[in-house]
Order: sequence, then structure tokens, then C-alpha cells
Amino acid sequence: MKRILILGFLAAGAAFVALRWAPSPVAAAGGPSYTADGKLKLPTGYRKWVFIGAPLTPNGLNGGKAGFPEFHNVYVEDKNLTAYQKNGEFPEGTVIVKELVLLRKGAYPDGSADSPSGRGFAEGEFNGLDVTVKDSQRYAKTNKWGFYNFGHHALPYESAAKEGSAQECAGCHMAGASKTDMTWVDFYPVLRGKN
Repeated sequence: MKRILILGFLAAGAAFVALRWAPSPVAAAGGPSYTADGKLKLPTGYRKWVFIGAPLTPNGLNGGKAGFPEFHNVYVEDKNLTAYQKNGEFPEGTVIVKELVLLRKGAYPDGSADSPSGRGFAEGEFNGLDVTVKDSQRYAKTNKWGFYNFGHHALPYESAAKEGSAQECAGCHMAGASKTDMTWVDFYPVLRGKN
């Protein structure tokens, strides 16, 4: 009987240690990670995710006052893209990263430049990072998605960011992209297709 009790205590202790120091399910499966005070931690490895597109609205084509004058390099993890293509909705825990990239200095007034393949626009330096996270409970007030900005400037970005107000990003997405899971699908053929 004493031996059974000792073995039971040892098994319980091992289980406690395994649970206490095991990675959280969210961390193991990817997805968002938060600080103790609720800020979103800067995602890592996102440039190895699926690149879904790079919309561009340069100043030179918008009277010198474009709202978003950089390339928007957008990334999402493969498993979440696959789910979206299958059923038109991203799963809980999806993280979408939009990295802003300045235009390479151009020779023409519209910001374009000559290149071996012709006149056009090319990417310059990294200039900011925005992130959206899907969590229907945490972001119930903004249609299941939270919006974060890690700085609108050159590298390095902030290590954590607080959630933006509805007026900063969510409101525009709610008004114009609520039927496509808060994502501007029109700008990304990868999301429009059923690959």
C-alpha cells in the first residue's frame, strides 16, 4: 500500500511538472501571444508565412496625400489561408500581418523608376507593421477582430502593441469588409480563389 501511494505521488508530481512547464496550446499551434497587461506581442517568422499580396496606393498617384503610401506586404499562416479558401472564414486565432514597405526612390513625379523590365514601382525599406487577430470573445465589439500597430517607422518595430480603437482601423473594416470576415478580399486574388 505504501509503495502504491509513493508511486501515485510520483505520477501526480510528474503530471504537475509536465502541465506547468509545457508550452501553451496557442503557442504550440502558432497564433497570437500576449503580454501580462494584454498587449499583443510582435509576431515572429511571419515573412515565412504565405504571402497573399501587396496593395499599393502611392503618393504620386494620389495628389501627394495617399492614406497608405507604402506597399502593404500581407502574410497569413498556411493553415489559416487553407481554412479561408475552403469556407470563406478565418479560424479563431488567425493572425494576419501587414508589413509596410516604402517605395524605392523613383526618377519620375509619380514615384516610378526605370528598371530592366520597364518603368514601374519597386520596394524600398521596411516602414511599419500592422497586425489583425481573430478572437470572437476578446474582440466581440469589433466584429471578432482586433487591430494592432507596432509602429509606422523603420525597423525595429515595438515589441508589443495595445489594441487600436475602433476608429483607427476596425471601423473601416466593419463598414467595408464585414461580409468577407473583415478582410479586403477584393485586393487579394489568393483569397478570392478556391486553390
